[in-house]
Amino acid sequence: MSAVDKAELQRIAQQVELNRQRMESIEQQVGRLEQIRLEQLQTIETLSAIPANGAKGAMIPLGSGVQIVADIPPKTGAVIDIGSRVQAEKPLDEAIDILTKRTEEILQLMNKMKIEFSSIEESTISLANVFNEQIASLQEEQPEEIPEKKSELQAIPPKKQAKKRKRGTELTLDD
Repeated sequence: MSAVDKAELQRIAQQVELNRQRMESIEQQVGRLEQIRLEQLQTIETLSAIPANGAKGAMIPLGSGVQIVADIPPKTGAVIDIGSRVQAEKPLDEAIDILTKRTEEILQLMNKMKIEFSSIEESTISLANVFNEQIASLQEEQPEEIPEKKSELQAIPPKKQAKKRKRGTELTLDD
């Protein structure tokens, strides 16, 4: 195998590995975005369930299985992050609209990432096929060299193995 062939095979193998790592990274990012999207959908559902005339004794989750009982006044607002860690109180309808737009943006981003994933996957499959073809062609070239070595090996007579005697056995005519 020439040095060029080895270098090319190594380059292809490295590119396949880089692509595989990128695909794993994209999968992880899509998973995190899906979690955020589901959380936003749950928040939209919760905000939509608040009656216009408020609610008495609503249980508000704080996390870790802890909830607090609170009264929600009529025409209440929700405090929402509006960007750069700035939070503002917005009417429920406006908060729901903001979350809906964010959810749509996340879906668009997830779709772009899935397209990128597919593109990388196609490229990886193509590179793997090229790699396999080159390996196959190299293996076809090598059998020509092997028969020469086989004939050299056949010219050398095999060594006879000496028979081993077990302890305590009698001598035979072969000994």
